[in-house]
Amino acid sequence: MENHRDITRERFRADSYRFLSACFCLPQKELFSQEDIFKSLTHVLGGICPEAVAFSSQMEKAFSEAKEEELKVEYARLFVGPYELKAPPYGSIYLDGERKVMGNSTMEVIKLYEEAGLVMDKDFKELPDHIAVELEFMYYLIHKEVEALERSEKDKATALKETRNHFFNRLFSPWVPPFCEKMKESTNNPFYINLADCLSTFITNQSRS
Repeated sequence: MENHRDITRERFRADSYRFLSACFCLPQKELFSQEDIFKSLTHVLGGICPEAVAFSSQMEKAFSEAKEEELKVEYARLFVGPYELKAPPYGSIYLDGERKVMGNSTMEVIKLYEEAGLVMDKDFKELPDHIAVELEFMYYLIHKEVEALERSEKDKATALKETRNHFFNRLFSPWVPPFCEKMKESTNNPFYINLADCLSTFITNQSRS
């Protein structure tokens, strides 16, 4: 029974990363509605990080009340440009201390992706250490770990957990809080303010668990 509960918690954890990753993609109302992103995020956060639920609920409300064009303009202003990015969504900007992309930390991230058997899609236009990509990688590692546990492949599950912890502690969690602060400093948009609070609360909780 305990093992079943543990696996359920890990599924909640994995899906929290997956739905948060989706929130950092270009906002599309029809697609987000079809996928039921925000209700799903609120549900899984309730099982792994209840402190973040208030923010995901507010995200759903703010997203539904905003016009799609308004959300897209703010997304571009914060994360894309064409001018200075208000909240650069790339780990190397925060980790390498030189405010440039594709730094040493990005090379470490690429190496971990390759060791996990992943290859960046040629059609994917973002950099390897984009926040959405790294959130998706956390989902992938936990999802694979759960699969291994369900097949009683304990050595494989342990190896995946070690990779996950290394990536989280060294290359992911250190830059997420300052990134979220940048978001909050740079926007008045209720959706992105609550997304920043939701992500930072979740990652801080994961750092302690």
